[in-house]
Amino acid sequence: MKINPLADRVVVRPEAAEAETASGIILPDSAKEKPQIGEIIAAGPGKTSDSGQLIKMTVKKGDKILYGKYSGSEIDGGDLLIMRESDILATL
Repeated sequence: MKINPLADRVVVRPEAAEAETASGIILPDSAKEKPQIGEIIAAGPGKTSDSGQLIKMTVKKGDKILYGKYSGSEIDGGDLLIMRESDILATL
């Protein structure tokens, strides 16, 4: 499925959740935290201002980002997230 986000939205593929702690304890699925790091796989053109000018995106396809824990909406069976550029906290 090809996804083309509109306006200031991005499609993100989250990193896999950690299956093991630093000390070697294996975590069950119920104890895993939602990942907050992902890679942008598609980005919209940007937002249109009230005066009609296009405000370009500051992130692009391929950027690795940090986003809020509960940001975005799951699509494609939960494998991808779609969110606004304003939900992105930082690039890595």
